[in-house]
Amino acid sequence: MASVRFTVTPTKAEDLPGLSDTSPDISSRSSGRVRFGSRESVHRTDTLSEASGGLTAGSTPAGGAGGCETPDSSTAEQADSKISSVYINNSHMVDDDDFYDRNLALFEEEMDTRPKVSSLLSRLVNYTNLTQGAKEHEEAESIGEKRKASKSPQMGTLMGVYLPCLQNIFGVILFLRLSWVVGSAGVLQGLCIVSICCCCTMLTAISMSAIATNGVVPAGGSYFMISRSLGPEFGGAVGLCFYLGTTFAGAMYILGAIEILLMYIAPRAAIFVSSRPDGEGAAMLNNMRLYGSLCLLLMALLVFVGVKYVNKLASIFLAAVVVSILSIYVGALVSAFSPPSFPVCMLGNRTINGHALHGERCAKTVVLPPKAPDWIQDGNSTLSENITLVTTSGPDPDRDPDPDRDPGPVEQTTSLWQQFCEGSLLNASCDDYFTRSSFSQIEGIPGLASGVITENLWSAYLSKGAVLEKSSLPSPPAAPATNQRPYVFADISTSFTLLVGIFFPSVTGIMAGSNRSGDLKDAQRSIPIGTILAILTTSLVYLSSVVLFGACINGVVLRDKFGDSVRGNLVVGTLAWPSPWVIVIGSFFSTCGAGLQSLTGAPRLLQAIAKDNIIPFLRVFGHGKANGEPTWALLLTALIAELGILIASLDLVAPILSMFFLMCYLFVNLACALQTLLRTPNWRPRFSYYHWSLSFLGMTICLALMFISSWYYAIVAMVIAGMIYKYIEYHGAEKEWGDGIRGLSLSAARYALLRLEEGPPHTKNWRPQLLVLLKLDEDAHVKAPRLLTFASQLKAGKGLTIVGTVIPGNFLHSYGEALAAEQTLKHLMEQQRVKGFVQCIVAQKPRDGISHMIQSSGLGGMKHNTVVMGWPHAWRQSEDPQSWKTFINTVRVTTAAHLALLVPKNISLFPGNSEPCAEGYIDVWWIVHDGGMLMLLPFLLRQHKVWRKCGMRIFTVAQMEDNSIQMKKDLATFLYHLRIQADVEVVEMHDSDISAYTYERTLMMEQRSQMLRQMRLSKSDREREAQLVKDRNSTLRLTSIGSDDDDEPDGGERPAPGLAARNERASCGERAASCEQKRRVQMTWTKEKSMQYRATHSGCSTPEGFRDMLSIRPDHSNVRRMHTAVKLNEVIVNKSHDARLVLLNMPGPPRNTDGDENYMEFLEVLTEGLERVLLVRGGGSEVITIYS
Repeated sequence: MASVRFTVTPTKAEDLPGLSDTSPDISSRSSGRVRFGSRESVHRTDTLSEASGGLTAGSTPAGGAGGCETPDSSTAEQADSKISSVYINNSHMVDDDDFYDRNLALFEEEMDTRPKVSSLLSRLVNYTNLTQGAKEHEEAESIGEKRKASKSPQMGTLMGVYLPCLQNIFGVILFLRLSWVVGSAGVLQGLCIVSICCCCTMLTAISMSAIATNGVVPAGGSYFMISRSLGPEFGGAVGLCFYLGTTFAGAMYILGAIEILLMYIAPRAAIFVSSRPDGEGAAMLNNMRLYGSLCLLLMALLVFVGVKYVNKLASIFLAAVVVSILSIYVGALVSAFSPPSFPVCMLGNRTINGHALHGERCAKTVVLPPKAPDWIQDGNSTLSENITLVTTSGPDPDRDPDPDRDPGPVEQTTSLWQQFCEGSLLNASCDDYFTRSSFSQIEGIPGLASGVITENLWSAYLSKGAVLEKSSLPSPPAAPATNQRPYVFADISTSFTLLVGIFFPSVTGIMAGSNRSGDLKDAQRSIPIGTILAILTTSLVYLSSVVLFGACINGVVLRDKFGDSVRGNLVVGTLAWPSPWVIVIGSFFSTCGAGLQSLTGAPRLLQAIAKDNIIPFLRVFGHGKANGEPTWALLLTALIAELGILIASLDLVAPILSMFFLMCYLFVNLACALQTLLRTPNWRPRFSYYHWSLSFLGMTICLALMFISSWYYAIVAMVIAGMIYKYIEYHGAEKEWGDGIRGLSLSAARYALLRLEEGPPHTKNWRPQLLVLLKLDEDAHVKAPRLLTFASQLKAGKGLTIVGTVIPGNFLHSYGEALAAEQTLKHLMEQQRVKGFVQCIVAQKPRDGISHMIQSSGLGGMKHNTVVMGWPHAWRQSEDPQSWKTFINTVRVTTAAHLALLVPKNISLFPGNSEPCAEGYIDVWWIVHDGGMLMLLPFLLRQHKVWRKCGMRIFTVAQMEDNSIQMKKDLATFLYHLRIQADVEVVEMHDSDISAYTYERTLMMEQRSQMLRQMRLSKSDREREAQLVKDRNSTLRLTSIGSDDDDEPDGGERPAPGLAARNERASCGERAASCEQKRRVQMTWTKEKSMQYRATHSGCSTPEGFRDMLSIRPDHSNVRRMHTAVKLNEVIVNKSHDARLVLLNMPGPPRNTDGDENYMEFLEVLTEGLERVLLVRGGGSEVITIYS
C-alpha cells in the first residue's frame, strides 16, 4: 500500500488565478491549498520554509514509524522532484504554484467562468445580508464593489421576530374598536369575525414561512419574496400596494392616538367647538385633521433625525401594550368579585348621554327634605341654574297669616327635565316618550359572574342616527328620537361586512419578522417560529377578549363607541384594573409607537422597490442620505399619510388599508401555491408544514374578505394594482428573477403545445402564423422595415409571428453578429408593436439558411404556416444572380413544405401604421383556387385601422367556354355564405392570337438571359485566371481550384475544367512530379473537350457569337407564358389601376431550373403598372369555410 502525502500550502487570495481582486468576500482573507499526492505517481512538492508557515505531515505504511518523515523518504521525495522535471515542459520558467493544482489542470482554461468549488464555498460561507433592496444582493458579486465589514446579525427568534410581530399586530383597534365590534356583532359573530381574520393571517404566515425558508432572503421582506416568486410585474404592483397599506396604517395609528388624546386625555384641548349638537361631529373631524397633521409632522421629523431613536422607543411602547392587555385580564377577573361602578342612565330602554347629567342623579325630579333653607322666598326659588324647587305646600300670606310655619316637602326638576321639556316647571310641555317613561340606572360593568353574556350573544346592528337601546327594559311605543335629546346615538350604520373591514387591520403586521430578515441570526428558523407563535398569541388574546367583553360589559356600553354612556370613559378602560388611565395611557403610547414603526418601514419598502428599478418614475426615491436613510421616500410617505389623516375618520381609513394588506397576503399565498404545484427545482423550503391547498384556501379567504368588507374599495385596489402591473409590463425595466409566473407560463405553454400536437388545426381556427424573412445590410440595418409593418397590419396582434434573418458566414466566428442582428430585429418589432419571436441563423449560403429556417422554426403545433418575403429589388440590373435565385429557391421550399407564401411588391409604397387609407378598394384577382387565402387576407387586413375604410372587390376570369353570368351569381352566393362584404365582377378573356409585342418581349427576355449568362461566365473566367497567376507558386491554392469546396454561393456556372488544367500546367514547371499527380486528380477533360466548351460558352466574346445570339428563336412554352402574363396584366391594370392594394395569385416556379430567370420576367410582366401588389401562393389546404 503506497503512502499518501498531504501538503497544505497557505496561499494569499490574490495569488489564486480564479479569484479576482474585486471579490469582496475573500480579498482580505487567506485560504489554504490542499494537494493530494501519491508516491507511486510522478509529482513534485515544493519545499516549505518556516517563515511561510508551511506544514508537512506524512503517513507511512502500516508497521512503519508514523508521525515524522525519515531521511530516506525525504531523499526519495527529492528524487521524484527531479524526475518530474523530465516529464514537465516548463518553458516559461514559472513556478508550479502559480498555476492551478495539477489535479485540476484539465479545467484551468475555464477557471475564470467556472471557479473551483473551494472558491465558491468560501463566498457562500461569508454571505452577509445586505441593506433592504435586492439589487445590491444580485449585483454585488458581479460588480465586485467593496463593502465595509459589517457585524454579523445576532437577533434571535424572540427579539427579532416574536416581539416585533406582537407590537405591530396589537394596535389601535384592540383598544378603541374591539368592544364596539363585540357589542354590534354579538359574541358569536364577533368570534366569527376574529376567527376568519386570524385564519387568513395564519394561512398567509404558513405560506410566507415556506417562501422565507426557501433559500436566503435578503433584507427586503415581503416585497422581496413576492417579486422573486411572482415576477417584477406582480412584485412591483403588490409591493406598491403593500407600501400604500403600510402608509395608511401609519395614518390610522395617528388618528387613533389623536382620538384618545381629544376624547379621553384632554377633551378641553379641542380647538374647534360647536354650540349645536348636530355640529359636534364636524368640529371633531376638524380637530382630528389639525392635531393629526401636527402629530404626523413631529413623527416624520423624529424618523428623519434617526431611526435609532425609534428603535429605542419601541421597547417602551411594547411594554405599554403588554401592561395594558394584562390590566384588562386582571380587571375582568376582579369584576367577578367586585365589579367597578360605572352606572348608565336609561330612559325607558334608551341610553342617556352621561355628559348630560352634569353630576346629578338620573331622575326627572328631586324631592328635597321638608325643611327648606332660610333663603327660600315665596315658595319658589332657584337652587341653582339646573334645579328648580317647587313647593307642594308653602307659605301663602293671603291664606296663612303665620309665615313662620315650616314649609312642606319640595320637589325639584333636574337638568334632564329641561332637556326634554319646554320649561323647568312641572306643568311644562314635555316630550311624549319622556312623559310615558321613567328613568333607571343599570351597571355598565356588571362583572364576569353576572351572566350578561346571554344578552350579548346575538348581534344588534344599528343604522346611523339610531338610539342605543337595551331590549330587556320596558319601553312604551314612541316615535324615533331626534338628536336634540340627550341620547347616545350610533354615528355610522353597522353590518357584519363593515365590522370585518374595520377589524382586519388589527391582525396585520405579520410581516414584521420577515422585514427584519437581514438582522436575524438564523432567518430560516426564526421567521416561521416567531411569526406563527405571534399569530397564535394575538389570536388567543383577541378571542378571549371577545368573550371577556361580552361576559363583563353591558350591551349598550359595548355598542357605545366613544363611551358617552359612561361619562366619556374609554369602554375598555372601564374594565381595566386598577384604573381606566392604565388603558388610556398605554393605548396612547401603543398607537404612537405603531405609527412611528409604519413611518419607518414604509419609506424603506419604497426605497427597495425604487432600487430594483422596475418602475422608472420611482427611481428618485431610491436615493437618500449618506447613511442610506430614504429621505425622499420619507417625504412621499408623509404626504400620502396626510391624505389619510385628512379623511379624519378611523372607521373610513381602516377598510382602505385592509384592501392593500389583503391583496399583499393574497399574492403571498398565490406565490406559495404556484411554486408548490409547478414543482420548481429550486423550491425546497426548510419549513415543511405547508401544502398548496392551504395556500389556495388562504388566497380564497383573502379575496372573500376584500369583497365582504368593501367591494368598491376592493375594485379600486385591484384597478390600482392592475395599472401598476401594466405600466411595469410596458415601460418598466426588464428583470429575470426566475419567478413563478414565468414557470406557470412555461407549464401552460407546454400543456398547450402538447394539445396542439394532437392534430392539425380546423379550418375555422386557421389564421396566418407568419415567418417574416428580413434582409440586413452591411451595417445590420433592415433593408425593408415596411415588410414588418405590413405583417403587423395583417396580424393585428393575434397569432404567431417569427421574424427571421440569415447571417452569411461561419457560426463560430459570426455569433456576435447574430446577437447584434437579433437585437436590431427586436428593436424594430418594438417600434412596430409586433409581438413575436426573433430567429437568426448563421449559414455559409443564404439559400441554405432560409431553407433551414423554414424547416425548423416554431415548436410543436406553434409552427408557422405562412412565409412573408420581399421582392428582390432591381434584380434585372444586378450582375450577381444570388438575390433572385435565392428568391425562387425560397418559393420552391415553401411549396415543398406546403406553406403559404406572401410576396409584397413595391413594399416601400405600402402605408405605415400611422397612414390610414381614407378611401379606395382592396382588389382580389381570384384566378386559381388555392385554399381561400385570397378571400381571408383582405378580411384580416380590414381589421386594422389602416385598411378599415377600404372596400373589397373580387375579380375572377372567365374563359370563352364559361358562363360568366352564372359564375358571378355563384361567386356572390359563395361570399354571402362566407359572411364577407365585397363587390363581385367576372372578367371575360377572349382567345386571341399571340401579338407581336408578346413575341418580341419573349425574344428580348431570352436574348437578355443568354447575354447575362455569358457575361457572368467571362467575368468569372477573368477573375479565376488573375487569381491563378497571383497564386501560381502556391500548390495548396491550385489544389482548391475547381474542387467542391469552392462552389459559388448561389449555384453559378462552374469554370471550364480545361482552363483550370491548362493554368495548372503553366504554373508547375519545375515541380513536374507534383503537378503530374494533381493533373491526374483535376484534369478530367481532354483538350478537345475544353476547346469545345470554350467555344460553346464564350460565344459572346466574338462577333460570331453575337450573330448567333441574334438568330435565337424564342421557345414556344415561353411565348405562351408571356402571352398569359401580358393579357392578364392588361386586364388587371385596366380594372385595378386605382386600387389601394391588389391581391393576385402567384404562379409557381418552373420545374426545370433552367427557366428560373424567365420566371422572374413573367412575374414582372404580370405586375407591371401596379402600385401595390401582394402575390399570394396558398399552402394547399383550405383556410376558410362557409360553416359555423
